[in-house]
Amino acid sequence: MKKSISLLLILLLTICCKNEGNLTFEPLQLTGNSCKECPKIEINIPRALDETAIARAINSALEEELITLLSFDEEREIDKIDDAIASFTNSFKELKTKFPDETVGWEAEVNSEIVYEDENILTLIFNAYTFTGGAHGYGSITFLNFDKRKGIELENWELFEDMEGFQKFAETKFRIQEDIPQIDNINITGFMFERDIFHLAENIGYTEDGIQLIYNQYEVASYADGPKILALPYQEVNKYLKRIVKP
Repeated sequence: MKKSISLLLILLLTICCKNEGNLTFEPLQLTGNSCKECPKIEINIPRALDETAIARAINSALEEELITLLSFDEEREIDKIDDAIASFTNSFKELKTKFPDETVGWEAEVNSEIVYEDENILTLIFNAYTFTGGAHGYGSITFLNFDKRKGIELENWELFEDMEGFQKFAETKFRIQEDIPQIDNINITGFMFERDIFHLAENIGYTEDGIQLIYNQYEVASYADGPKILALPYQEVNKYLKRIVKP
């Protein structure tokens, strides 16, 4: 019995140590107005509750992503989520008034969650889908990386100690994954890298399984091809990273 209690205490201490320093979040759900002439808007994001610089940086970054996604009013600057939702709604209503028989419903759906956190780094993934007419909507995935100690959002180049080396390594792995011969033009199988030169994805993030690169639709391939995702284990890329992760 004493042995069982000791093992339980060790397990609890291990869990507490593992979660020590993790930020506190609550789910934030936002929706648009519910009416026949209103677009469908559904937003589910985490909201950091800590009174710290990093919590403020995370909440600000998420707000900026939402405002950029939903703002359709070019005549005034929008700096609040509620105003961005109103902008999206009003733009649809105006179009519906002009073309009542031709305008189909607009949609905006956002889901965001934490995909990695340790004592140094926190990464959020921001999944967004919008439809504002046309043949199809557009979905995108964005990584938001944060330095918890400095309390700032990180640019991609700030993730790496050796970005040039990482790019060469990522290209080799990308070619293997997509069956592109190492010595041939990167676009020989139908990709659309600018100037026929491989480049890193705009979205790079930490995940539990390694560094992930996501090329969204149209970035290097057609819409029909969907997003291209390259996952690279930490044991293979730690030598390129500024913040090493133990596998």
